[in-house]
Amino acid sequence: MTGLTPKGIATRQRIVEGAAEVIREVGVGDTTLDDIRLRTATSKSQLFHYFPSGRDELLLAVAQFEADRVLRDQQPHLSDLTTWESWQRWKSALLRRYRGQGTTCPLAVLMSELGRTEPAAQAVTRSLLLQWRSDLADGVRAMQAKGSIRTSIDPDRFAGAIVAGIQGGVAILLATGSSADLEAVLDLLLDQLRAPGEVAHSEGSGRRLSGVRSG
Repeated sequence: MTGLTPKGIATRQRIVEGAAEVIREVGVGDTTLDDIRLRTATSKSQLFHYFPSGRDELLLAVAQFEADRVLRDQQPHLSDLTTWESWQRWKSALLRRYRGQGTTCPLAVLMSELGRTEPAAQAVTRSLLLQWRSDLADGVRAMQAKGSIRTSIDPDRFAGAIVAGIQGGVAILLATGSSADLEAVLDLLLDQLRAPGEVAHSEGSGRRLSGVRSG
């Protein structure tokens, strides 16, 4: 978007969001540039002004939009995992998101259309997963600082396990229509975080802080 005016940026974003709506409704295979032009009230010259390489460039922009939506749908909870209540709210928001999405994942379909081995498509997926893991790891660290999670847990490693568990649960949901396994893996992982473990001592006071199971 380098060189675009604020109005141009807004127009480009409107095209991306309109394209995302069409793809969610009819699928990427049945979506044409004419469909997108009609939905966004965009001329052919406008469309190619913002996406000179055509359909694949637009699909990549939609894929980035859908990847951003994955994280946005988990907010504000994902950025504030500082209490057990906020972890539960995050879990509920995540389950609500994927239950609402159903058995079709727009991002997965877009990645398949673009080619999962294409560097640009890989970059979208990599950025999503790394940011997701980073936000979860920050939450684990925040709880460790409060003495609510044992210090023997590696935040980055555990956050990676959560993301991997979510991906597996979502894959089963897409195949079966059931979110039961996704909910189960989240419950098991959060139980592991809440399990009693090492006892930490606050500096200077000797006061014992324990990862006591709550709730």
